[in-house]
Amino acid sequence: MITPLQASVESEKLCRLAPIIPVLVVDDASVARALAEALVAGGLPVLEVTLRTDAALDVIREMAQVEGGVVGAGTLLTPEDVQNAVDAGARFGVSPGATDRLLDACEAADLPLLPGAATASEAMALLERGYTVQKFFPAEANGGAPALKAIGAPIPQVRFCPTGGVSLKNAPDYLGLSNVLCAGGSWVAPKDLVTKGDWKAIEELAREAAQLSR
Repeated sequence: MITPLQASVESEKLCRLAPIIPVLVVDDASVARALAEALVAGGLPVLEVTLRTDAALDVIREMAQVEGGVVGAGTLLTPEDVQNAVDAGARFGVSPGATDRLLDACEAADLPLLPGAATASEAMALLERGYTVQKFFPAEANGGAPALKAIGAPIPQVRFCPTGGVSLKNAPDYLGLSNVLCAGGSWVAPKDLVTKGDWKAIEELAREAAQLSR
């Protein structure tokens, strides 16, 4: 069983591997490996596959075989999601929020979790349990970088990975904050490029994102 502190240590290691974690919604598992290879080649090794499609678990299975990649499951909502993600090969989890049942399930399954928080109270509740690395979601809808900076002033113990509305244009605003480790974004794997199989273009987007300063 992983403790919240151990989970946060592992999450921080992952967040420090690159400034951006691609947030991936993939409908077709047949493109999963090529997509992961392009993102990893571009310098983004940590990949979040959201459980928002029927193919998501198969996508995780495929991406888990890509050398140099670290694949996790996003949109974890239930203990069943956690078990399915672990069985598929996910090495970390991400959730839009946090419940005791979900946290218990991730700890029991030895799955490091990046739990979601949107308010100071939610961040404090997770910190009280031992989670010092959290996801700030939905970032832009909750006030963006200024709001996250404000939360960090009284709660400096928590580091965040903001996601939700993060783009190449505003990512530097987040990455420049002292309480931000990295950010999550979907722009590095746009649906039209994935559909066309333009892996070179996706690799270039990943390389551009990997060069963002923190």
